[in-house]
Amino acid sequence: MDYTPFSYVTAEKAGIYREIMRVFVEAKSHFLVHLRPEEVQQQLGEPELATVQAALTQLVNWGNLGAERDNARVSSVEDYYRALYVYQITRRGEAVEAALDTFDRELGRRGALQSVALEDIRTRLRALLALAQSESPDATESQLLLRDLASVFTDLAENARAFMAGLNRTLESEGSDADAFLVYKERVIGYIERFLGDLTTASGEIAELIRTLDGEGAESGGAPDQAPVARLLRQAAERELADLAPGEWRDEGAERARAFAEAWRHWHGHWAGLRAWFLDRPGRQAQARLLRNSARRAVTQLLEMVSRLNERRMARSDRSADFRTLARWFLECEDDASAHRLWRTAFGLAPSRHLLVDRETSERWQHEPVSATTPWAEAPGMQIQARLRATGSYQKAGAPAKLRSRRRERELLARRLAEEASATRAARRQLVERRAERLSDLGELDEGAFRLLLNLLGDALAASRGDGETVATTTADGSLRITLSPLGAETRAEIRTAAGRLIGRDYRIEIHDLEEGTWMT
Repeated sequence: MDYTPFSYVTAEKAGIYREIMRVFVEAKSHFLVHLRPEEVQQQLGEPELATVQAALTQLVNWGNLGAERDNARVSSVEDYYRALYVYQITRRGEAVEAALDTFDRELGRRGALQSVALEDIRTRLRALLALAQSESPDATESQLLLRDLASVFTDLAENARAFMAGLNRTLESEGSDADAFLVYKERVIGYIERFLGDLTTASGEIAELIRTLDGEGAESGGAPDQAPVARLLRQAAERELADLAPGEWRDEGAERARAFAEAWRHWHGHWAGLRAWFLDRPGRQAQARLLRNSARRAVTQLLEMVSRLNERRMARSDRSADFRTLARWFLECEDDASAHRLWRTAFGLAPSRHLLVDRETSERWQHEPVSATTPWAEAPGMQIQARLRATGSYQKAGAPAKLRSRRRERELLARRLAEEASATRAARRQLVERRAERLSDLGELDEGAFRLLLNLLGDALAASRGDGETVATTTADGSLRITLSPLGAETRAEIRTAAGRLIGRDYRIEIHDLEEGTWMT
């Protein structure tokens, strides 16, 4: 295939070429087919007509534009031999501009996590289920519902992919504007948390609707022929054959069979993609679950980045400020000796006499200083160890110490980490499965669950803006979400543990396990 029409994208004068092609695309959108060089010049605002004419000629050579003789302006023999032309965009030129427009649009796409699309998918799946359960489903309605479902699902998947890709690029490049990033972090975390809540709520119903449409005997790889959805997919594929144009094949039956097989693969592929998004398969998690995990990791990374920004604010290092401070210290030195000591301390440039200096030698140098310009032959002598004089090292030569095996320590560390992770999961499961509506209903907790509850309460109360407001917060690892709604000021809650009792104001409590998708309310 000839890709010459793409040449103007990377040519030396790509800027003017692209502007000219945009002029022709805009003109065609207003039903203007032919343009003269003077009209193109006017649209571009180019002062030299010769420049525009040369660019038009080059685009004709590449196949982006077509040229025709402009006989309407011929009024003399000189005009005829001067070869005046009008130009129009070719089909190849339109295809190139459409491809470039799609390329620019996709690169600038921000993406989104569409909670509304989840509700649209549920609505259309309910309608498909009702249609599949009817005795004679309408083919037109089946195709329209499947087409709408495919369109909504495609937008959901593409926008989620674009949003997570853009968020990952933001996380990889920490911006210099810390204040703007903190504001961005607050909006993004709230946005992701709302979508995760909607996704957790909707995924269960969507998965159940898909299983029902697949039938009780559906395989994990797709819907069988006897599944309720198979009849709808077949109707949609057969309806596409109604407008099938006559082909070159002599066997019309074989041509229709080929077209039906292609349409069936098209609709069956869409349905299989929907299944892969919301249903787990052996050895492969559902895409919705992977999206939830990626979003939770993004929240954790955002929080870690905020911590790093706060650390930079608290301990900011400025080299120019350090040098100004050092210059002020030099000005405050009482004499040259103090300045020299400050120089050696700041830059580590001590003289070579530091090889072996004891306390007596240092005190003698203070009372009888020796200038740095004193020759070695005239300088006072210095006592050094014989080993240093002979070998140049204080250490005794010999075989290096044997390497110690750390296998037992690593096994112990791995076992302790596994025990801590198991204890954390058990504590989280105990809080979630207790299903208490109030803080006072939790009753007695073991030590691990009590510590986890204290951390959750501390995070939630720290994020509270007032005594009477409901507050919701997520743990740093993104695994738990707690919502506290204060009750009356006179209420009391008591939680008993082996270490003692916790007594305080009572709250209405909701704990959501984001990893398992379960609630404690």
